[in-house]
Amino acid sequence: MAGYLSETDFVMVEEGFSTRDLLEELTLGASQATTDEVAAFFVADLGAVVRKHFCFLKCLPRVRPFYAVKCNSSLGVLKVLAELGLGFSCANKAEMELVQRIGVPASKIIYANPCKQIAHIKYAAKHGVRLLSFDNEIELAKVVKSHPSARMVLCIATDDSHSLSRLSFKFGASLKSCRHLLENAKKSHVEVVGVSFHIGSDCPDPQAYAQSIADARLVFEIGAELGHRMHILDLGGGFPGVEGTKVRFEEITSVINSALDLYFPEDCGVDILAKLGRYYVTSAFTLVISIIAKKEVLLDQPSREEENSSAPKTIVYHLHEGVYGIFNSVLFDNTCPTPILQKAFVSTVPLLEGNLSV
Repeated sequence: MAGYLSETDFVMVEEGFSTRDLLEELTLGASQATTDEVAAFFVADLGAVVRKHFCFLKCLPRVRPFYAVKCNSSLGVLKVLAELGLGFSCANKAEMELVQRIGVPASKIIYANPCKQIAHIKYAAKHGVRLLSFDNEIELAKVVKSHPSARMVLCIATDDSHSLSRLSFKFGASLKSCRHLLENAKKSHVEVVGVSFHIGSDCPDPQAYAQSIADARLVFEIGAELGHRMHILDLGGGFPGVEGTKVRFEEITSVINSALDLYFPEDCGVDILAKLGRYYVTSAFTLVISIIAKKEVLLDQPSREEENSSAPKTIVYHLHEGVYGIFNSVLFDNTCPTPILQKAFVSTVPLLEGNLSV
């Protein structure tokens, strides 16, 4: 072990002891400890994170995974992934500080936000984080001034029109602009070492990865023509973290492997990365939350004649968290958490548990 984890960072359970069993113990203990409302909490199955990692290595043996810290910055998750040898994709100074605080070396950190604050660029320069991304002239100029020794990765736009969460409308350089950006980088004596892309989240078309890899090959050739020694290809993220998605993880990786073999064969000297977030943590986390109220309501708005009739009804449950807090992914990512009723305890309200994209 690399020394990122200590025994205080997790709880070992006996073989056959499930997350559901642990939840029963925790909710029973919480209900007996107080007569007040039980605060919402998460339970993380770190074993699930480890299993996801080995699945990734099996399906994409040529790709080095980096974890997107913004997805879930729980220390337990970060330490487990650091122990497994992952790199870390950070979006700001706070995230770089966080992973360096647990001992992650600067060489395993990518400052991957294409829109960076100058103060954060200076922090990266001071603390040895050299790999940064860019997608326009303004970002390039900021890095030239504040971090001249940086090694840059050019982020290109993708066809993410089918993705649930689209990123290319705000991030990524068009293929037409890449030559101009690479020429400017060369004039500014900035080292551009690779290309990155992100097809967005929940993309139902694996061929979007193949097309983006083909586009990256074109940018590599432009870079080589201009004298840039490119050796990094970043596949981004967007990989599903749960079962039952429109496209299985294995289907996506099969398309990626074929495209890599075609455009970036094993002997080409290119280091291939991916930045994953939800893939690692979505299925590992369970939220436990109290039901604070319920009421019976009509399924449809009845007419005056139907008001007193036996119109179909349903029960609405109210929780003490909402879409502007823990459930923000319902608003921003159209997720639908799956509720499971946990056994109710005397003198407490019932508790719900359910997997949540975090």
